[in-house]
Amino acid sequence: MNLLYDARIDGALTHVDQAEVLRRLRAAMPDLDLLHSLEDLRPYECDGLSAYRVVPLLVALPVRLDQVQALLRVCHALRVPVVARGAGTGLSGGALPLEQGVLLVMARFNRILEVNPAGRFARVQPGVRNLAISQAAAPHGLYYAPDPSSQIACSIGGNVAENAGGVHCLKYGLTVHNLLKVEVMTIEGDCMTLGSDALDAPGFDLLALFTGSEGLLGIVTEVTVKLLPLPQVARVLLASFGTVEQAGRAVADIISAGIIPAGLEMMDNLSIRAAEDFIHAGYPVEAAAILLCELDGVESDVHEDCQRVEAVLRAAGATQVRLARDAAERARFWAGRKNAFPAVGRLSPDYYCMDGTIPRRALPGVLDAIAALSREHGLRVANVFHAGDGNMHPLILFDANQPGELARAEALGSRILELCVAVGGSITGEHGVGREKINQMCVQFNGDELTLFHAVKQAFDAHGLLNPGKNVPTLHRCAEFGAMHVHHGQLPFPDLERF
Repeated sequence: MNLLYDARIDGALTHVDQAEVLRRLRAAMPDLDLLHSLEDLRPYECDGLSAYRVVPLLVALPVRLDQVQALLRVCHALRVPVVARGAGTGLSGGALPLEQGVLLVMARFNRILEVNPAGRFARVQPGVRNLAISQAAAPHGLYYAPDPSSQIACSIGGNVAENAGGVHCLKYGLTVHNLLKVEVMTIEGDCMTLGSDALDAPGFDLLALFTGSEGLLGIVTEVTVKLLPLPQVARVLLASFGTVEQAGRAVADIISAGIIPAGLEMMDNLSIRAAEDFIHAGYPVEAAAILLCELDGVESDVHEDCQRVEAVLRAAGATQVRLARDAAERARFWAGRKNAFPAVGRLSPDYYCMDGTIPRRALPGVLDAIAALSREHGLRVANVFHAGDGNMHPLILFDANQPGELARAEALGSRILELCVAVGGSITGEHGVGREKINQMCVQFNGDELTLFHAVKQAFDAHGLLNPGKNVPTLHRCAEFGAMHVHHGQLPFPDLERF
């Protein structure tokens, strides 16, 4: 296992009396639903990263904002940590509860408050599912662009917390690029509005600061998202390649040709076969890699771009290029990609989904390095990429029932993240840091940068009660990590310096 994260409040480990917290919360808000028995708490012990599990002290299930406010004020007075949770689909342990903390579940705030076609925005509560926003906007010819693979289940509040992306973020941006305003509550129970109904707001861009802060700065209570017109036409090209290196170079060639696809996704052979067996999307199972390239807009532009992209793909070495015949085949192509994670889950008892970002130019070399790391650690890796923006999702296959395999998977995952940093990338693209990547934050950032992060946290949450131990490591932790990790502060892959 990685180093245990710090669960310290004001420099000391906190002990919390469950009965006292329960009594105070019930006195402050008698109709607030609180779970406190072990059998009721157990379902909340992890998020989508099930390798880490902690049973929370209490689980709160509010349905009104005054209940949220009362809970935060009681927890602040008692110095009880609070971890916010949405749908629990996160993959970095961001909603992992604390044994001595309250888990605040916002899933019951699931109403769409307004869809405004003229203003092209929607106001929604944080528990609204990502896909539900587009479904509500569709009758007006509009949709919400960020589309994580979990969009059928993930909640918009969690998307804001993690700055979620999706297969179409290359052209349309991440969550942060598709927000107008967020209403939040501080740990003291005070209400704040970040952003505005206009396209810009005066002062510091606190909306961007808050987006992706992983529940460390406040609790999301309402979100105003931008809506976009549905494109007149969308076409998908599927290209097959004999090597993953050719596919990787084709990605850079498309972008350098001045073409910005709506989506540009890559899958290697292991993920291709898994997805085809699961979804029957029509993928070429003999290909070493495939690219899915979606182009959207007006008919004439899309037709021309399809021709240009096909020429680029063939020049890059594509053995086959297919244009989806109709909307049904386009949907099947995307269904295979969006179901790649559950499909790979059929290949192994367990898998560990990584999330890192690299410069596009480094893609071929990074794929080679991941293959070498896979052999070194004796574990298979299925690669799925948001290739257009360099966001990669290597899926490490392992069996937690076999002694030592989870530790090997974690070690391999750590090396992959450090590889991302070595080539000029980042340890996360859309899944967040959470608990999973907290050690690698020590590789990505230096002491001065981490000190600045802590100062921001202090400004919003002076006692460190919101989601402690996640996202930003302590300097002490980084010193421990550096002492035990031979690659700290160095390029762990010297042969990749050319990137």
